[in-house]
Amino acid sequence: MTEDHYSLAVPFYDLWHEDGHVPMIRELLPPLLKGVTESVIEIGAGTGLITRLIARETPAEIYAVEPSLGMRSVLVNRLAEDPDLLSRVTVLPCGALDVEVDEPVEAVVMISVLHSFPPAEREELWRVLARQLRPGGLLVFNRRERATPVPGEMEVMGSYRVGRHTYEITGQVLAVADEAVKARYLYRIRQHGVVIEENEVISESHWVARERLDAELAAAGFARQDAPDGMEAWRLG
Repeated sequence: MTEDHYSLAVPFYDLWHEDGHVPMIRELLPPLLKGVTESVIEIGAGTGLITRLIARETPAEIYAVEPSLGMRSVLVNRLAEDPDLLSRVTVLPCGALDVEVDEPVEAVVMISVLHSFPPAEREELWRVLARQLRPGGLLVFNRRERATPVPGEMEVMGSYRVGRHTYEITGQVLAVADEAVKARYLYRIRQHGVVIEENEVISESHWVARERLDAELAAAGFARQDAPDGMEAWRLG
């Protein structure tokens, strides 16, 4: 998560995610946070879509971790619109592996971020988060089993009307090696069918197998808890 290619996706981010996983997270996350009242770290807060959900469902102080300047700028602007959010959300301009908070927190929330970490960084991530959590603290993230992707041609992944413009996202898988998936995305804005802006992002995702994920978290001191399909809940032993 060192390159800020996320900034190129900022104008498309809410459009795509509101059309994707965010509505499901709004249903599945709140029950998992029941009883959390004091403090939460959110890893990969993005533009604040899930930050607002956490704030609505808990009275907790929130540490919103977001390394991308573009994403962070939208997040802070969202906070400025709500005095309650502005008073209890601290935005940390760092990556997940560099998180340090003043006191251990009750919970860590990580939505659609797990795939950003290659194996060595992911194992370090669990150790970092364990240090930031209280004993018995909760780690929550989303994950689904996926079929192995196959390299192919560009496909439209999302198309959204914004005034007289169309915001279009296309993508293709370029290569697959073990759990690593290299992909290419084009973010286009069209006016009357003509492309007036285009940005390309090449990224690598890592889709960890169930057995490996379980072993990594257990090694870091976490125990798996009941969670609805699509979500993971683990407690620090």
